[in-house]
Amino acid sequence: MNKIIFLFLILVGLTAQSQSYGVTEKGFGIVNPERHQFKFDLFSPGISYELGIIKNVSASGGLGLGYATYEEGYAVGVTLHTRVRYYHNFNRRIRNNKNVSGNSGDYFAAARSIFFSQGRLATNIEGPNDFNLGVYGPVYGIQRTYPKGFNFNVELGAVYYRGDGVPNGYGPLVNFTFGWVATKRKSSKPVFD
Repeated sequence: MNKIIFLFLILVGLTAQSQSYGVTEKGFGIVNPERHQFKFDLFSPGISYELGIIKNVSASGGLGLGYATYEEGYAVGVTLHTRVRYYHNFNRRIRNNKNVSGNSGDYFAAARSIFFSQGRLATNIEGPNDFNLGVYGPVYGIQRTYPKGFNFNVELGAVYYRGDGVPNGYGPLVNFTFGWVATKRKSSKPVFD
């Protein structure tokens, strides 16, 4: 699994370097995701933070309420989410005069979510009372942030569920968040060279 994630990151880095359209962020270089984006998730209560790394690539982490279901059953509880995202349509959105602030774009991501036994609220998975459940795999997502800071994010993927004390398996990943971005966002109007 680590090899797949490593190859995905190399592919993202090479793709990001091959696309240079000369769009800048007020003198700080090529268009990037937001440098820092902190969000309160309202639909599934929680918080998340996204860090712009290089052109079109960000890393994010969050803590909130989550639901997992796969061949063995379901789990509901507090979940730690991490993602490495590659936004593939920033430049097209800019050319079409659409907003990219607040990381408004479509992306591919390597996803990981961990359901900890201490934060679990309900489950029907057979096993010990203190099992953890990890979710790993590729997802496709859409994120939009509006001028007042409201944000939604939708992700779909086919992932591997790895149980700590319970059976492993495969299943879907569907993630939806609705929240408010608490950090200042860059201007929605790009500056061209």
